This record gives sequence, C-alpha cells and structure tokens, in this order.
Amino acid sequence: MIYDRIAANKRNSIILFIVFFLFNIFLGWIFGEILGLGYFGLIIAFIIALVMIFSAFYKSDALVLSISKAKPVLEKEFPHLFHSVEGLALAAGIPKPKLYMIDDTAINAFATGRDPQHAVIVVTKGAATRLNRLELEGVLAHEMSHIKNYDIRFMMLVTVMIGTTALLSNIILRSFLWGGVRGNRRGGGQLGLILVVVGLVLAILTPFIAQIIRFAISRKREFLADADGALLTRYPKGLADALRKISADVEPLEVANEATENLYISNPFKKKHKSWFKGMFNTHPPLDERIAALDKM
Repeated sequence: MIYDRIAANKRNSIILFIVFFLFNIFLGWIFGEILGLGYFGLIIAFIIALVMIFSAFYKSDALVLSISKAKPVLEKEFPHLFHSVEGLALAAGIPKPKLYMIDDTAINAFATGRDPQHAVIVVTKGAATRLNRLELEGVLAHEMSHIKNYDIRFMMLVTVMIGTTALLSNIILRSFLWGGVRGNRRGGGQLGLILVVVGLVLAILTPFIAQIIRFAISRKREFLADADGALLTRYPKGLADALRKISADVEPLEVANEATENLYISNPFKKKHKSWFKGMFNTHPPLDERIAALDKM
C-alpha cells in the first residue's frame, strides 16, 4: 500500500514537471517568433533559466532560513529533536541534516537545501513543544522524506522555472507596449497576426497557469512525503495525529510568506478554501485527505 502510493505520487509529479517544462519551451519559441528571433528565442529562454538556476542553487537555503528567521538549535536545549533526526537520517540512509528552529508557537516545519548533503530541517518551537515524541517523529520523517527524495531540489527548480516563465511573459508584454512585435517574416501576415494573438494571450495567462502547476506539484509531493515518512517510522498514526493537531491549530505562522508557503508541512496561513476554484491555488492538499490516507496505511 505504501509502496503503491509512493510510486503513484512520483509518477504524477514527474508528469506535471514534464508538462511544465514543455510549456516553458513553447513559450520560448513563441517569444522568438513574435520578436522575429526565430529559434534563437529558445536559446534565450534556456540561458535565462540557466542563470536563474545557478544563482538560486547555492543561495536558496540561506535565503529561506534568513526570511524565516530560523536559528540553529542547540542539542542541550532539545536533545530529543537531535536524537530523532539522527535515527531517521540513519533509517533513510542520508547524512544527518542541520537542525534549525523558528521561535513561534504555531505548529509547522519544512526542509530546505540543494541535496541530502546540504540539507536543513526547520521546526517551529510550537512543533517541538506541543507534539509528543511519536507525532514529532512523524513530522520529522515527513521532512526527511522531502530530503531523501530530492524534493528540496525539485521544488527549487520548479520555482526557478516559474520565475523564467514570468520573466518571458513580462518581456512579451513589454514588446507589445513598446511596439516591438515584428513576427516571423517567413510565415506571412496571417501567421504573424496569429502569433501576436497567441503571444498576448500567453503573456497574460502564463503566470496564472504556472502557479496552478506549481501548486499541483507541491500537493503531489506532500502526499508522497506523507507516505514515505510513514515508511521510515513504520507508524503512520504518528504523523496522522500530528496533522490532526496542526489542523486544530488556528494560529498562523508570522514569518511565512507566499514565497516560502509551499515549503511547510501545512499551510502556514491557515487559509480555508471552500470552493474548487480557490482550492487550485492552495499549495497543500486538505489535511483531512492526508489524514485519511495515513489512516488507511
């Protein structure tokens, strides 16, 4: 059951990522055709993506920790945290991540870093003090799974790709405003007009579509981390009970923002989405669905 869920979530996440990547390539081609650059537009899109990836690859974890006001945890203050992280890292077969804490009574946690060798697990003070040992281990195992499965790198790359599409769509929109649309002369006036219309529609809708795909990928990864975390602890009830406490906790996390929202184990803003349309913009699946899936395990 657990292995089936892990395999399904990996497959669905990869499909979503491929679709998103192809959409970026298509947008780059449209960008080149509209500006009369031809396939050079794809090269520009690729270069922009490379620059953004390399700039974010080595600095993203430090930036996230700074934004979240997370501080290193001393072992003498929370020895049970260190012992749990050590045991779970051993079970997962990865190096022990660094441990940081956010001084906030809300219950939450996240993992960041570029790979298992440079990973960090961040917990709130509320999670460390309000969850019992088994519940806390369930939360830590969830985050350990994000590290083991390279979700921390995966989501960073998705974020970079979203930035790339936003930048390209902004350039296309500005080209309309500046009167710089030249089109592809090889295709004639009719093709040029079609490209202009398609380019304008894409430039307007791309950020909207990119966010929907980003949130869908994030939700799939949360289900996967739940399943893999349960596999690490061999006790799905621990994480399920932790999520029940998180669900009952109405306190928002003050340091969270929209850039870091998808990193946390649960929505840090405590927003409630009643409609299907608004639910598309939620970075996390509903807690009751995650709890039900864990209970079945």
